[in-house]
Amino acid sequence: MESLKLANFLHPKPLPNGLDVQCKLQHFAIITYAADPAKFEGLFPDRFKLDTLVVDGKVKALISVVPFIDLDFTSAVFPFPKFTMGQTNYRIYIIDRESNERCVWFLGTTLDSWTLAVPKFVWNLPWYSGEVKFDCVFDNSQQIYLKYKMTTAATWAPATVELSQTKHAELSLPGFPDTETGLVYLTHPLASFYYRRDGKLGTYRVWHKRLDVSAANLKFASFELLSRLGLVSQEEQQVAHSVLIEPINEFTIYLPSKVVKSESPNFDI
Repeated sequence: MESLKLANFLHPKPLPNGLDVQCKLQHFAIITYAADPAKFEGLFPDRFKLDTLVVDGKVKALISVVPFIDLDFTSAVFPFPKFTMGQTNYRIYIIDRESNERCVWFLGTTLDSWTLAVPKFVWNLPWYSGEVKFDCVFDNSQQIYLKYKMTTAATWAPATVELSQTKHAELSLPGFPDTETGLVYLTHPLASFYYRRDGKLGTYRVWHKRLDVSAANLKFASFELLSRLGLVSQEEQQVAHSVLIEPINEFTIYLPSKVVKSESPNFDI
């Protein structure tokens, strides 16, 4: 893998308009697993390929679980009520063969809000309801989490994760030529592709500044979606490739999502 520089992937914020949304993401974490690429066969169209790397002499694909709380979720353009809600995203790292852009395949998300109705039924996004709870203690003086626990009660993707942090923990990203390359790969894909609920191929984009993430440790994880799909077993979930965490950041989401073409998935998640 070639070395990548974040400076080459950062760009000014595109001017929001229409239905675009901005929000702060609190207790933002990226829990990543390295898995056998064969397990991802058939999950997405041939237009995309897995963005693989070599870890301990073996080719691996990466999949991340990304929990956070949406704070001040609102229109990026117009005066609009602000919402707060827990959310957990599931994403696979891929390359778009048409543009050669690094992006993510979005399996779906659980959202703890009645506002789920709009993305789910109007835009056909793979969003599912869940009761998402965070129990976190962040020490401002040390800039570390003394406690981090997220639980999701849901039919589609029940989940539990506990993380811990120590001050000045070294950021280790196995398989990457250097830390910055790993951060580009894991924190800066701006395009997402996914199967809509009607089977069509959809896409949307986000924008954010460079994320100021730090290393965290995985104490326990249970992500039922990953085990149900045969991607990462419950036992394998206890050993993460990496865990990145940031107390709060800000994202802009460019909506509505777009239909790329009709494409029916050959499996049901």
